[in-house]
Amino acid sequence: MALHRLDSITLGVPDMSAAVDFYRDFGLSDLGDGRFATVDGGHQLTLTPAPTRRLVSAVFAVDDADDLSRARAGLRQIGVESALAVNRLTAVEPGTATPIELVVAPRLDQPRYGAPPVNGPGRLDRINARAEGVIADGQVRPRRLGHIVLGSPDFERSYAFFADGLGFKLSDVVRDVGVFLRCSTDHHNVLVQRAPVPFIHHSSWQVDDVDAIGRGAMAMLAEHPERHVWGLGRHYAGSNFFWYFKDPAGNFAEYHSDMDHIPEDALWTPETLEGAKGLFEWGPPPPPSFINPEDLADLMISGHPS
Repeated sequence: MALHRLDSITLGVPDMSAAVDFYRDFGLSDLGDGRFATVDGGHQLTLTPAPTRRLVSAVFAVDDADDLSRARAGLRQIGVESALAVNRLTAVEPGTATPIELVVAPRLDQPRYGAPPVNGPGRLDRINARAEGVIADGQVRPRRLGHIVLGSPDFERSYAFFADGLGFKLSDVVRDVGVFLRCSTDHHNVLVQRAPVPFIHHSSWQVDDVDAIGRGAMAMLAEHPERHVWGLGRHYAGSNFFWYFKDPAGNFAEYHSDMDHIPEDALWTPETLEGAKGLFEWGPPPPPSFINPEDLADLMISGHPS
């Protein structure tokens, strides 16, 4: 697969100061000037002022300049023009009018996570010691950016852009809702869903394990319970644990861990999911505002892309 990860995103927000505080509390490293980094992925989020919340751009990484040329040819076949520069290709995703960039960048080689010992029936790996999850301290730090979810009023064109134009692979389908697409070994890097207006539903950030999700959530909500959206639970599509929060602009941000890993040459069979399977395997039911964010009507009136 020529593409190998979601590299970074830029979010437009009406209140920079409030958004900066949120993502700093979320555990991203504040680089200044609205830029934030993860532990393993480096600079992966930029915040910029905007009248309403929006996805300003998303950047995906490829191996080399030949991959950019192939992507340009694929986009041209579906009627999307692009601009090719040194080690960079830029195009506008037609369903949401969002600028999408491909950049030549090395593959991310994450340090191996040393999972703490776990006790279970017939398996006692932790003896005379409390679990690390209950004694760990310090702020939870996301390891890397994993995926984004885009609402598109022109679902078919958005789907074609990523799948036919750029070569994303299909992982799963939620009937009449959307498609999970991957450009890395993660189960998904983009979910394109049907929506009345173009918008970013959420960004998702990898943390070490389910204890990190819980500890991070407790810290995020201790003084700001209004940030809670949905969690703790486990998705079926992707298999990952999750907890969702809402930033001051109205974007959702997710902690995730234990995502399905699909090697590039794997024979993965996509499923068509129905009902709750399209959302979660276990956990509390999602609130209505997760399915239909409360500001969608305002975004439709504003007329701002993404």
